[in-house]
Amino acid sequence: MTKKCRLLLVAGVSGSGKSTVGELLAANLGWEFHDGDSYHPAANVAKMASGTPLNDTDRVPWLAAMRAAIESCLRDGRGAVFVASALKEAYRTALCGGLDGIGLVFLHGSFELIRARMEARKGHYMGARMLQSQFDLIEWPEGALEIDVRTTPEEAVRTIRSHFGI
Repeated sequence: MTKKCRLLLVAGVSGSGKSTVGELLAANLGWEFHDGDSYHPAANVAKMASGTPLNDTDRVPWLAAMRAAIESCLRDGRGAVFVASALKEAYRTALCGGLDGIGLVFLHGSFELIRARMEARKGHYMGARMLQSQFDLIEWPEGALEIDVRTTPEEAVRTIRSHFGI
């Protein structure tokens, strides 16, 4: 992952604020916004909505679809912000391995704070009961810009822009 980039991957558990920060960042930069949830096949969404965590096999088509979109943005020179849980190193490698010009941001916070956020939100298929399974998966990313979820989205965007020089 390079310091100067044209594409950012904002990662973290569900409820960490990836979409909020990612949308604000993309708008601020005039870049495209890509929500990783939109790349899940319907079977994955149904599985998560039922309260069943995905396994690595379930994630294969999701990761492949996102990787294709990332490669397309890079190939075409389009600035983009992608948001996805990307909690394991293998997932981040599947998404970005071997590609240049990508910056990684990892949003993190306490289980209790993020659970409270998830319980307060409406209309999202990923329920708070699934949060522990995400915390259990986390492999802390080396070299990522780490941002505490207690930071306001505006502060997070300023920090990201400053860190990556964009």
